[in-house]
Amino acid sequence: MKKFLDLISEEMGSAFERAGFDATLGKVSLSNRPDLCEYQCNGAMAGAKVHKKAPIMIANAVAEELKESAVFSQVEVAPPGFLNCKLQPAFVAAYLEEMRTAEKFGYEAANEPETIVIDYGGPNVAKPLHVGHLRSAIIGESIKRISRYAGHTVIGDIHLGDWGLQMGLIIYELSLRQPDLVYFDPDFTGEYPKEAPFTISELEEIYPTASGKSKEDPAYKAAAMEATFKLQSGVKGYRALWKHILAVSVADLKKNYATLNVDFDLWKGESDGHDIIPGMVDYMKKGGYAYISEGALVVDVKEETDTKEIPPCMILKSDGASLYNTTDLATIMDRMEHIKPNSLIYVVDKRQDLYFEQVFRCARKTKLVGPETKLHFVGFGTMNGKDGKPFKTREGGVMRLENLLKEINQEMLKKILENREMDESEAKEIAAMVALAAVKYGDLSNQASKDYIFDMERFMSFEGDTGPYILYTIVRIKSILNKYKSQGGSLENLKLNCPDSDSEKNLMKEIAKFNAMVENAYQEIAPHKVCAFIYDLANAFNRFYHETKILTEENEEKKAGYIALLILCRDVLETCVDLLGFSAPERM
Repeated sequence: MKKFLDLISEEMGSAFERAGFDATLGKVSLSNRPDLCEYQCNGAMAGAKVHKKAPIMIANAVAEELKESAVFSQVEVAPPGFLNCKLQPAFVAAYLEEMRTAEKFGYEAANEPETIVIDYGGPNVAKPLHVGHLRSAIIGESIKRISRYAGHTVIGDIHLGDWGLQMGLIIYELSLRQPDLVYFDPDFTGEYPKEAPFTISELEEIYPTASGKSKEDPAYKAAAMEATFKLQSGVKGYRALWKHILAVSVADLKKNYATLNVDFDLWKGESDGHDIIPGMVDYMKKGGYAYISEGALVVDVKEETDTKEIPPCMILKSDGASLYNTTDLATIMDRMEHIKPNSLIYVVDKRQDLYFEQVFRCARKTKLVGPETKLHFVGFGTMNGKDGKPFKTREGGVMRLENLLKEINQEMLKKILENREMDESEAKEIAAMVALAAVKYGDLSNQASKDYIFDMERFMSFEGDTGPYILYTIVRIKSILNKYKSQGGSLENLKLNCPDSDSEKNLMKEIAKFNAMVENAYQEIAPHKVCAFIYDLANAFNRFYHETKILTEENEEKKAGYIALLILCRDVLETCVDLLGFSAPERM
């Protein structure tokens, strides 16, 4: 199904052609003066030089061709040659009727579906999720959903931090606390226990303790590094402990991410690149890409067009140890071999921009990826408190994500119970849904690269550009539909009316933007476009609702048309909030 604005532009373009001008001049855009018209075309000015005619003459000739248009009800010429247009109500209704009956509202999925890997999440095992993990999870999840809706095969990978010194720190601290564990007995040949010798709570206490000791005691750090070496060298007891750490951590991570309505197709980590690294290093050396500089193995990634210094990409340190660069490149190598993606998208803090520039250039230069493979870095800004500084607890520490969500849920529950009587279990369920919408919409309504203020009070408001306002609009529509059914009306076999009020027509025009919006949000990797669309749509619906007697309309055919429009509006809104990663309750 063609996009709404494309159809309008086609009609304008054919009028330009009939008047003797280039059809490409007929591009139509939304009016920047909605008080004057709905759409405008500035093609007459662009065509003046080409056709050697005054813009006003071109515009008048085109307007004459559109007098009997089935698309435009009004085309007025304004100096020096603007074409100001209004649409035929019947044209708008016909487009929406086609949307209403088409699969995915007529959205045309990609002709050549791509395979896309999205790398988001990136938590370290054995550490609790904190607010710093929020943006990557929320933004990555939405990009995944939008890309799938656009018709692509999308694989989300959490890319765990599960290798390196932090593992050695935990294992060494455990060896001091529980030295009799069989994992530390080099002569043990039996089966290792299936149950971990620690809980997630204990694990989350062990790591910061060990980390603190290593900063103060060089001998402690050296012992932890030795434990790390043993783990990476394949010492069986250490590997068995590491598997316990992973299992306990991942179970807890899955629970916390589920609360955020975020999931991953792959639960791989840095460790999965470990066995690939030797072969990759050998390949880079033999291919003449990597060389020794000051003892380290590096690949030059600077280009002649660079206006700033881009340092070489380090593959191995002078002591032969690998780095984040090494594991990320090995992961790319693994993905290209086993998944063969057309596109790789990394959702990471924007301060990692230079790092990913180096990694991407290195991957291209060493031919780990072909020139046709798209590499995207979606760098997100900081989530700040009202003081403009990175969000902290009242005590000044980094807030655990679990605690933040609990706090917001409790505040939302209080709000809901203050406003209406409801069974507490139902209220808790609704509060969790609305709180999640508040958090996700509060984040996603900002362009990802921008820093934003995490203002819980504003995000939880049922008015303004917020998640609860969007959900309240959906619930309002559901309530009207339920009342219509209780009055004996059926939601089946309905047909849209030709709009007979500005608010009804405006609502239809907002819905008609859906297909173009999804395509734009996908192409620009921009979930905030979805938020902007549903906010405008919710506003258009609420204006229509306040100006129209829907359920008390005496003309049954007209009332049924209103109901058909409401069903379409609800469905589009619910599709969009699903793209953002949350959902609406049946009532609030």
